[in-house]
Amino acid sequence: MSTIALVDVNNFYVSAERVFNPKLEGVPVVVLSNNDGCVVARSYEVKDLGIPMAGPWFKLKDMARKHAIIALSSNYALYADMSNRVMTVLSDFSPRQEIYSIDECFIDLDGMESNTTQYCQSIRQRIKQWIGVPVCVGVGSTKTLAKLANHVAKKHPQYESVCNFKEMTSVELDILLASIKVREVWGIGRKLNAHLQQGGIQTVQQLRDFDVMRLRKRFGVVMERTVRELRGESCLEMVDIAPDKQQIISSRSFGRYVTELCELEEAVSTYMSRAAEKLRRQNSVASTVFVHIHTNPHKEGAPQYSPGMTIGLSHPTDDTRKLTNAVLVCLRRIYKRGYEYQKAGVMLSDISPKGISQSDLFAEQFTTNHSNKLMSMLDQVNLKMGKGKLKLASEGLEQSWKMKTGSKSPAYTTQWGELPIVRS
Repeated sequence: MSTIALVDVNNFYVSAERVFNPKLEGVPVVVLSNNDGCVVARSYEVKDLGIPMAGPWFKLKDMARKHAIIALSSNYALYADMSNRVMTVLSDFSPRQEIYSIDECFIDLDGMESNTTQYCQSIRQRIKQWIGVPVCVGVGSTKTLAKLANHVAKKHPQYESVCNFKEMTSVELDILLASIKVREVWGIGRKLNAHLQQGGIQTVQQLRDFDVMRLRKRFGVVMERTVRELRGESCLEMVDIAPDKQQIISSRSFGRYVTELCELEEAVSTYMSRAAEKLRRQNSVASTVFVHIHTNPHKEGAPQYSPGMTIGLSHPTDDTRKLTNAVLVCLRRIYKRGYEYQKAGVMLSDISPKGISQSDLFAEQFTTNHSNKLMSMLDQVNLKMGKGKLKLASEGLEQSWKMKTGSKSPAYTTQWGELPIVRS
């Protein structure tokens, strides 16, 4: 049987903030979504107060004052950099890893060490020492079991943040799985959980031991795979290299309502620049662009207008200028005066690998080479000097519409001017 571990950073956004601000240790901390709207990360102290995930911050301010909760704006550059550092450390412990999300990674531990639990403790210790964030590790013979073991490692202190299902006897594992609600299984959402409960399946053990063909007949092949994974049959392979995205979306709410076309053009140009950068990063080109603008559907009495438009390109490209020109054409067609716009976004689709995409028969080779060199130079400068140092004029300078980040921490690891200062 395989030995798979899932390494997960505890309360990742909060933990990343605490690395550079030790005053946040032991105090209730939340990290807020775009425009400081909702809670997207909570420290254990906040969870103990009963504050829900995704709770609107404006409704929680009285409780925040009462319990001295510190609220921070999202610092995505910091979190992405800290995530990359964690994943780099994990690569030293296994030749195979699958980065599942910004704070989770599967690693293959087959044949790595005879004492797997001790090996996983050494992983925890190195990440804490080198990066500064705490992690939990779950170990199982399948990815679903490893993810469930990680849940146990978080919830039960006696495992000291490492839960290894493969070390347990069948009786011990049965007792443990009988105590875990079925909703904790990877892939069991709210609606599916309700259907299972109605059928008398309330625990993980009951799901694992249920007639798999009856479950498949009612819920489909995905449920069958989940049950077989719980039984130790590997149905989900490790993915060493993440597949290229088939759609790239860049969308944000504004820091204030926007009414003028010129400001919407700035926002849409900025979002397309981000999307085009991601497109080039995976060495792909896109054939279709989409843009949408939205008013606030929750603002009572306000006129509503939420249009979108798609346009196909004459040939696939990764050139920010061409993509931006196309999306601005769409924006000008759907824009109407008299509305307060709250959000805009763009999407790239019909994505294909750059090297094998259909080229433009009538495009001059000089033009294509010039575009490639220009985009390469743009990315290199922004990578070295900081995001947005070089940009299209259509993105604007002041960008007064940008989302609110009034409580954002410094870019401790990605901006020279914001490096932490150590005083003796």
